[in-house]
This record gives sequence, C-alpha cells and structure tokens, in this order.
Amino acid sequence: MLDAPQMKGHDYLPTLVTACGLTLLLTLESWLPAAGNRRRRLRHAARNMTLWLLNALALALLAAPAIANVARWAEESRFGLLNLLSLPPPIATVTAILLFDGWLYLLHRANHKVGFLWRFHRVHHSDPEMDATTALRFHTGEVLISSALRLAVIPLLGIAPWQLLVYESLMMPVIMFHHSNVSFPEKVDRWLRALIASPAIHRVHHSRARVETDSNYSIIFSFWDRIGGTFRLRNHGRPVDFGLAEYDGEEWQRVRGLLTTPF
Repeated sequence: MLDAPQMKGHDYLPTLVTACGLTLLLTLESWLPAAGNRRRRLRHAARNMTLWLLNALALALLAAPAIANVARWAEESRFGLLNLLSLPPPIATVTAILLFDGWLYLLHRANHKVGFLWRFHRVHHSDPEMDATTALRFHTGEVLISSALRLAVIPLLGIAPWQLLVYESLMMPVIMFHHSNVSFPEKVDRWLRALIASPAIHRVHHSRARVETDSNYSIIFSFWDRIGGTFRLRNHGRPVDFGLAEYDGEEWQRVRGLLTTPF
C-alpha cells in the first residue's frame, strides 16, 4: 500500500507562484488595462477567487495526495514512457513538460467537444469580463475530473513528482498572463505567441462566437494549436465580446450560480 505523502515546502511553490503572479497582474490591469471601464472589479475577483479556494480545498483533500502517490510510485517503479527512454535529466524534464502540455491541449479540446465535459467547462467561459482571475474560475467538478484523468496519464508518461511541480509552476503564470486584462503592444504579443499562448490568442478563445471559442486551446505552448489546426487570430482589431449569452444573468455570476451551472 502506498503511504500518504508528506507535504514539503517546495510543494507549495505553485501556490506561491500563483499568488505572486496574480498580485502583479491585478496591479498591471489597474495601470494598463486592455479594456477599461470595468465596474465592480473587486466583486468579480472575489467570486472567481472564492471558486479557486473551494477548488484548492477539494484538491488538497481529495486529489493531491493520490496524484502525488501515483507520481512517486511511477518514479520508484521506473514505470512509464520517460522511464523507459532513460533520457538525461535535463532532456527528460523538457520532454515531460512538453508531453504534459500536449496532453492538456487534448483535454482542453475534449472539454469543448464532449457534452458532459462542456457542462463543467462552460463555467470558465461564462465570465463576461475576462481578467487574470478568470484563470482561476473553474468548476470543482472539472478540476476533479481532470485530476482523476491525471492518475492515469502521469504514470503512463512516467512523469516524476518534481517534474510535475516544475510544469505547474510554469503553467500558472502563463495561464494567468494570457487571461489578463493587460494592454500589450501587438509587436510584443506577436513575439510572445511564437512560443506561448499570448493574450491576443487566448482572448479569441473566450469569444462568444463558437467558431472562435473552438480554437486556441493551448495551455503553455502555442505550437499545439498550429499542429492541431486550431490556431486562430483576429485581424479586424475589434475587441472580443467575452462570455456566454445564456449565462449573462446576475444569478449565474454569483458563486452559487457558478456552482450550479453544469446542472
């Protein structure tokens, strides 16, 4: 039987990175907003962050111990693709990051194409005023489903616990960045999106137009969308209209509404 993992100081690194990144981006959103005249920003942020805290509690109690145990077992048993390849540690780490990011790209596509998964994922897309806190706005059901799938994917790929920690510490700043309501010059965004999912890319993904919503699924690296044929940019320069029309009502934007949206 696998023992319950002991929480170590570095295990809190993704949470620390998230807190620091969120603080920086919220400050930049006040100074350099891409879309101004945002009313009731504090209420909007409080609702999204309440959902994040509920998810963090669910993960800590239900999912994180199991995921840590499975990753540790795969590492100790030399199980999974990366362990079979026996790559040098630096190359193995880069490969692990790429493989896991590719898996999350496929999962994100599935969240849009599979009706049951979309029920939960639409909580994220129903935000009519996208900003850095939208990166934290996921239904607990989606978080737990994703965590359950990780229990199979992590050992199959042979991803070690510390490699997963590195990936999550990279992922959180990137997803908060590309959800942020910060104005970046087009030249800067063009340079960034050559490698990572930039704000210009991800804002299209949060459009109300379904043809745009069903594009730009990349989590960290933007080349997955180019490989998968799902890359899309806007050329007309008009701002993106965020949200889902059927969930614009105030009752769906409250925490209770966010929790009941899938049902």
